[in-house]
Amino acid sequence: MSKIFNGVLKFKDKEFESHKKLFEDLKEKQDPHTFYIGCSDSRIVPNLITKTLPGEVFVLRNIANIIPPASANDGRYKCSASILEYAVKVLKVKNIVVCGHSNCGGLKALYYPQEKMKEMPFINKWLDLVIDLKDKVSSIKDKKLRAWRLEQLNIIKQIQNLLSYSFVREKYEKEELNIYGWYYIIQTGEVYNYDFDEKEFKLIN
Repeated sequence: MSKIFNGVLKFKDKEFESHKKLFEDLKEKQDPHTFYIGCSDSRIVPNLITKTLPGEVFVLRNIANIIPPASANDGRYKCSASILEYAVKVLKVKNIVVCGHSNCGGLKALYYPQEKMKEMPFINKWLDLVIDLKDKVSSIKDKKLRAWRLEQLNIIKQIQNLLSYSFVREKYEKEELNIYGWYYIIQTGEVYNYDFDEKEFKLIN
């Protein structure tokens, strides 16, 4: 923890001081333009990837960047739904980004033995939301290729889940809200954006 405590002190002395006016402006309210839905993976740092400042991006992070569909929010997944609702209805963000990534440990857990998953009941229940994706990649024998495809299909699924919420779909259809699907490659720093027309991920360059 000493490294983290020292980091707090360095932040106050350097980064905070260099953005003092920004933090002063942000003390009463936030006005982010984008809602970022990403994985809790420690290797993924949203503001670092997007080069955005405090106040620009509202963030939800969880295992495997999942947004439960509206039909599943019967009391089991209120946290994610409430954050989505706040982002769209209260903060009135203009963009939603669903960002998945390579080597996702959450999606790897779909292939863990059931005995192991029984030891992690909360994770097991959470991953029930994406268990259907396994069937879509079952014909891919190469494990690395299968993982990449699974990770990308998961991003597309979460976009579909977003649109299952009427307050999201209505704004999207009125072109008051943009939705993006990103696939981040950890080892290269590359980000691929989903092309809705061509139904494929294309490198942002």
